[in-house]
Amino acid sequence: MPTVALAITDGMLHFELSLAVEVFGADLTHIVDPWYHFSLCGPDAVRVDRFTLEPDHGLDHLARADTVIVPGWADTDQDPPAELVDAVRAAHDAGARVASLCTGAFVLAAAGLLDGRRATTHWAHTRELARRHPEVTVDPDVLYVDNGRVLTSAGKAAAMDLCLHLVRLDHGSSIANKIARRLVVPPHRDGGQAQFIATPVPEPGNHPLADLFPWVLGRLGEPLTVEDLARQARMSSRHLGRHFRQVTGTTPLQWLHTQRIRHAQELLETTDDTVDTIATATGMGTATTLRRHFARTVGVAPDTYRRTFRSRPRPGPGA
Repeated sequence: MPTVALAITDGMLHFELSLAVEVFGADLTHIVDPWYHFSLCGPDAVRVDRFTLEPDHGLDHLARADTVIVPGWADTDQDPPAELVDAVRAAHDAGARVASLCTGAFVLAAAGLLDGRRATTHWAHTRELARRHPEVTVDPDVLYVDNGRVLTSAGKAAAMDLCLHLVRLDHGSSIANKIARRLVVPPHRDGGQAQFIATPVPEPGNHPLADLFPWVLGRLGEPLTVEDLARQARMSSRHLGRHFRQVTGTTPLQWLHTQRIRHAQELLETTDDTVDTIATATGMGTATTLRRHFARTVGVAPDTYRRTFRSRPRPGPGA
C-alpha cells in the first residue's frame, strides 16, 4: 500500500492542506483497493488558521513515506521552520517523492530540493521565490512542474491538479478520472497549462507612464508600435523601455502583448463574439494569429478557454 504523509506545522494554508486530505486521506477503497495509507506528520498540536490539528506522527516520520506533501506556507516573508525543512530534506534523501502545493515551494527551496530545477508556485509569489532562491528556475506560467521525485504546483485549484496528477502516476488515468468526478473537478489539466493570470496594469501612481496605460488600453485594437507609445508618452523609445522595466518589469511590446491576450480572455469569458471578431478587437488581426499567440501564452486554445471559464451558457437569439 503506497504511503502519503502530509507535513504540517503552524502557519500552513488550510485550503491546500484540505485538498491533500480530501484526495489522499479519504477512504476511497470502493474505487481502488488498496488506496493510500495517509498520515499527518507534525510537531505536537498544529494551529492552521482557526483550527487545531493533532498529528499522527512527528516530522521524523516523513522519511518513512513514499510521498510527502508540503501544503502552502502562509508567511512567505519568513523562513519556514528549520525542523520542517530538515525533515523534508531527510525524507527526500530517504527516497521519498516530495510535492509542494502553492507556497509550499518555499519549504522545498529552503531544503535545497529545487536547486538547479524548474519549479513554480502561486503567481503572486513567483518573483519572491526567484529572488530568495536564484538557483531555482521559477516558471510563473504553469500549473505544476514534475521533476520526477520533486514536484511543485501553483496555487489553489492548481494544487488539486497536482494531487490528481500524483494519483494518475500511481493508479492510472481511469482511477484519477473517477476521483475527479467524485470531487466534481476537471479530470485532467496538463501541468504546462498557464495559470490564467495575466500581467496586471500597474496601479495609478506618480510615475511617467501613469497616463500612457489607460491610453493604450483604450486602443488595443489598433496596430500600435513602440514608437507610437513613446510618442504618446513624449519620450524616446529608449527611455520608454527603461521606464517600462521599472514600472512593469517587462518590455513595452511584451506588456502590450499581455494586455491583448488578457483582453481576449475577458471577451471569451463575457461575450459570444467569434474568434475573428476578438482577434480584430485585440489587435491580433486574424483568428489564426490570435489562436497561435493565445495558445503559446495561455497554454490552451481560445475555444477551450471559453468552455472552461464561461460561468454558464449564454442564451441564443430569440431565447
